[in-house]
Amino acid sequence: MAGVELSLEDKIEIAKALDDLHVDIIEAGFPASSGIDFKSVLLVSREVGFSKVAGLARANKRDIDMAAEAEAHVIHVFIATSDIHMKYKLRMTREEVLQRAVEAVEYAKQYGAEVLFSAEDATRSDREFLAQVYRAVVEAGARYINIPDTVGVMLPWEMEELVRFIRSKLPSYVAIDVHCHNDFGLATANTLASIRGGADGVQVTINGFGERAGNAALEEVVAALHFRMGLRTNIRLEKLYEVSRLVADKFGIKLPPNKPIVGDNAFAHEAGIHVHGVLNNPLTYEPIPPEAVGAKRRIVLGRHSGRHAVEYVLKHLGYQPTPELVDYVLRRVKEVAPYAKKVTEELVRSIVNEFFERRAARV
Repeated sequence: MAGVELSLEDKIEIAKALDDLHVDIIEAGFPASSGIDFKSVLLVSREVGFSKVAGLARANKRDIDMAAEAEAHVIHVFIATSDIHMKYKLRMTREEVLQRAVEAVEYAKQYGAEVLFSAEDATRSDREFLAQVYRAVVEAGARYINIPDTVGVMLPWEMEELVRFIRSKLPSYVAIDVHCHNDFGLATANTLASIRGGADGVQVTINGFGERAGNAALEEVVAALHFRMGLRTNIRLEKLYEVSRLVADKFGIKLPPNKPIVGDNAFAHEAGIHVHGVLNNPLTYEPIPPEAVGAKRRIVLGRHSGRHAVEYVLKHLGYQPTPELVDYVLRRVKEVAPYAKKVTEELVRSIVNEFFERRAARV
């Protein structure tokens, strides 16, 4: 992610958390790119107990050698297949790219590691050529391929159809991943659509962190799979909030409060009608229980609050919510909220103290 640098210690701590979360494969780094990435893949592969570890490698022998030397369980080989990448980045013909892809997979297979092949910029590639490349690497020994939406240009129905097309061109024993970017805010939707199209696995990131606008967010995809699509992963859902916060802290990035599933406001309620409903039955205004993903429900006071919210907050703060106190706090909150911007527990306590001081003065 642009502007973010992680130390080796940070990467190992995050990897351990992902292993504890039960992520199936952790791509721990690009061994040929830096000493830290090499050590990250090497040390993480020795630390994890549940997850496999992947090392990224361009389709050349040096990168593959480095990934193997770093003891990656999965060597993730990639080369671009779109005309724009082949012309302006690789300066290679289709025939040259096809040959390079096959040679790289054959070379990586010699190390005995699992080989994952990605056709970079797959979604902007000619479909027949893309399918030709995938078939060739499968014949070369790859049993695992990935379809990346490298610049996030796909719409969900397009992504579903593309995955279905590629699935129809490959043997059933070949596993298909997708890797969706969020440039148009569709990474999660495209990932879910890919599963409908026949994808077996998804490449995601915690909090959606990644290049440019980021990637499909693990917590969003997993929650949708479990709670909306009736599918299951190995992910320990109750750990999602905890791991999200760890990664955000290590990246030095504060999450937007309205971030789905793990944001501060994902299970926060202010509007009086909503609060009344949630306090009677949480399902009225919550799609899933916050505890399921390791989060907590919050009742927030503001100018849209009603009596039920004030009563709840006062009880939470240890006060007896008498009708007179509730009325006073509700009136004062509605007066000060637009100026305070955020009604904190400290502000509510000061309003309660104000109430008791005024009542004492009347006596």
